[in-house]
Amino acid sequence: MHAWEQIQKTVDYVEEHLGDQLNIEALAEIAALSPFYYQRLFSRLVKKPVNEYIKLRRLAGAADILINSQKRILDIALDFGFSSHTSFTRAFKQAFGITPEEYRGNSVRLNNFVKPQLLLNYTLIDENVPLIADGIVIEISRLKLAKPEYFMGLSTEERIEAMPGGGNTGVDSLAILWDTFHNQKTDIAGITIDGDEIGVAYGSAKAGCYSYFAGAAVDAEKTPDGYVSWKLSAGEYIVCAFEAEDFEHLVMDAVYKAHKYLFETWLPRHQLKTMPFAVERYASHDPKTTKMEIWVMPIG
Repeated sequence: MHAWEQIQKTVDYVEEHLGDQLNIEALAEIAALSPFYYQRLFSRLVKKPVNEYIKLRRLAGAADILINSQKRILDIALDFGFSSHTSFTRAFKQAFGITPEEYRGNSVRLNNFVKPQLLLNYTLIDENVPLIADGIVIEISRLKLAKPEYFMGLSTEERIEAMPGGGNTGVDSLAILWDTFHNQKTDIAGITIDGDEIGVAYGSAKAGCYSYFAGAAVDAEKTPDGYVSWKLSAGEYIVCAFEAEDFEHLVMDAVYKAHKYLFETWLPRHQLKTMPFAVERYASHDPKTTKMEIWVMPIG
């Protein structure tokens, strides 16, 4: 068994026992490693210390129950291994900047620390060959766009360290941008009926930041006041398509794993460099949507 497989066993175990008492010694035994080496290897592969990872995954599970049930906050806290309402609230606010009560009353989307699937770091697939891992399906292909496509929407600047899926927690400001766009979308002249939507991460002139565009396809290259445009140029693209069981898992879990696989495993292993933008392409943000794509343009 590879070292990453031993760590993945404990990651899976933690996910199934978030409400139970978990300790490093028992997890190290599952991995068949000494506690010292287990902690070093876990931190290296998961990018978080063991106890911090457990806390963040418990908070992610608790956040889901907060929104999807009327269960008392104290009971949720106890179910996920917190000793009291106070300790749960303190940890929740430290991670997300709001209290559980505030979150339940105003259900913004949160950046949670996603459960890793370490297989994606060590598996290389050929083009047009699907990879199935942890409930998601990823397939990478090439596509030639014969003519440019135009999109219109809103944009914002964010700190790079706050990028969703980067390991930091907090309120998902990009979800707020999407909500703002969708509230205005029907009033924007020129939006293509049933056209695709895209989210684009690209460079910023502001140090330590990146820019993000959220918008939808338009019939012509014309941008009303208060909005910005994005041109998807004609040319060749590498397209990473992926699926998940539902929209929530698609945008809260699968998209981060697909990004990580594409940029940290697939592209480097193929010695490919791309233009400094990444396009997330959706058919729509409808809850029934279970598929999306990441488009990047190779250089050379």
